[in-house]
Amino acid sequence: MTSAAPLPVYRRPKPVWRRLVARPVGLAALLVLATLALVAVLAPYLSPKDPNFLDLMNAGAPPDAEHLLGSDSAGRDILSRLIWGSRTTLSGVVITVVTALLAGVPTGMAAGYFGGRTDAFLSWISDVMQAVPAMIILLVVAAGSRSHFVVLMAAVGIIMAPGYFRVARAAARSVSREDYITAAQVAGLGHGVILRRHVAPGILAAVTIQTALAAGIAMGIQAGLQFLGIGQSNVPSWGAMMADGFRFMLTNPWLLFWPSLALGVAIAALALLGSTLADVMRSRSPRPADAAEAVADGATAPATPAPEMDAGAETALRVDNLRVRYRNGGTVTEVVHGISFSVRPGEVLGIVGESGSGKSQTVYSLLDLLPANGASTADGIYLRGKPIHALPEKERARLLGSAFGYVPQEPMSNLDPSYRIGHQLCEPLMVVHGLGRGEARARVRDVLAKVGIRDIDRVMRSYPHEISGGMAQRVLIAGAILGQPSVLLADEPTTALDVTVQAEVLQLLRDLRAETGMALVLITHNFGVVADLCDRVIVMRGGHVIERGPVAEIFAHARHPYTRALIEASADIDTSRRELDRMARRTESEAVQG
Repeated sequence: MTSAAPLPVYRRPKPVWRRLVARPVGLAALLVLATLALVAVLAPYLSPKDPNFLDLMNAGAPPDAEHLLGSDSAGRDILSRLIWGSRTTLSGVVITVVTALLAGVPTGMAAGYFGGRTDAFLSWISDVMQAVPAMIILLVVAAGSRSHFVVLMAAVGIIMAPGYFRVARAAARSVSREDYITAAQVAGLGHGVILRRHVAPGILAAVTIQTALAAGIAMGIQAGLQFLGIGQSNVPSWGAMMADGFRFMLTNPWLLFWPSLALGVAIAALALLGSTLADVMRSRSPRPADAAEAVADGATAPATPAPEMDAGAETALRVDNLRVRYRNGGTVTEVVHGISFSVRPGEVLGIVGESGSGKSQTVYSLLDLLPANGASTADGIYLRGKPIHALPEKERARLLGSAFGYVPQEPMSNLDPSYRIGHQLCEPLMVVHGLGRGEARARVRDVLAKVGIRDIDRVMRSYPHEISGGMAQRVLIAGAILGQPSVLLADEPTTALDVTVQAEVLQLLRDLRAETGMALVLITHNFGVVADLCDRVIVMRGGHVIERGPVAEIFAHARHPYTRALIEASADIDTSRRELDRMARRTESEAVQG
């Protein structure tokens, strides 16, 4: 057995703010907004003059030493009014965003989490609010409150709440489908606790991005209202300054230029911040460190061990330097990092690792089942010694169901509920292999008998919901070997089954391997299954192969701490194997007696 490879060096995902400032656009947006906030807070100290002091003798005066940016139509200092206007603008944005958050996010979470009538009622309210013209609402509020600034900006927040509602509702619906939400409910946690502790963190990214964009919109609405004269005249604001400048645009253009520049830069910074946040918060997967970073940390770059196979040995399947990548927008993430392995005819190779280790992605890439944003590359993929990695997509597809057989993880969800079992098994034989209906039914009956199904006629007439999970898994195994494949890929074939049925399925796979001589690649996270069925095993973590060798040697002399941890996690391997063997023998005995 080869020596264990070092653990792949991983970097923890950087905090959002660090990834944000690492991007020039995000850093520039943050600097602009931080400067604006600092000016707003220090306005009393930075302002050279009283922003409301009237000096009619200097009305419309151009920039000079006393008025650095000039004075407006009433002789007020433009620079001072810009500084104080930043405080007005930011306070209005804060009022608007907080109001929209409080009104939109909790209701959106409730609608997405509870669904049903709650969702319908809250969605109806949101739709009604969007149907009423916003300007009419604001004019009514302005008249009723005598243009009170806080009330007016809170009304803008209520108008913007449906945007938060939609975002929170969609995110909450997605999070609520996760298994951990169900586990929390089964554990007895109340809905309030689940919403606060489990759902809310899951929607944080979407709400943060929405807030950055909503702040820019709120800033624009506020300036528009002030431009129209809605607001308090003694409060300096950029919108009022723009209205004043608009009246004298031809004679004193700087009156309009400065507030327009300040507003445009602030809104652009918020828009850029929102788009940059959308990128950095949607690409949070950890990444392996590059060689330079690894050396800097005193670690060695990860290396994939060479396959334990003689150069001249016959192989059913050989894979060299397989890589799997996913593209998300402009970000490409590699999830399988150049792994190699091979398996002989009649041999069982186990690929073991925790969830997310890349073992299933390896199988999906071999079967060309990766999603549209996924892609795989390999130096070579050889089936019975023949290269298939360079074959066109259509020719690779012909290998499925013939050269490759596949047993998926979830038996019930992989059978079409609309068709009988017999039809689903016969169809590939007729379409792919060109058999007639009679020939196809005869082969299906033979294979169903081979996988241990007794009442064949009843099973073939049944719909998927009319058979048990263990029976469904036998049906899927039968479907996988109908085309007489040379390699059978089984992805966690016993995970969804109880212990008794697991023993039966493992015994079935063992018998099929011995009878047909096909190679079996078994994907699992359970070293107990590996010990019971596999000849050799490779251990994956983080998309890398970290250890490989014969099963007996790995159990006796596992070199990698992660491998030892997986073995220890499969509690009492020897006891498990004895129990599985006992169950298998009992099943065989019952079959003989029957």
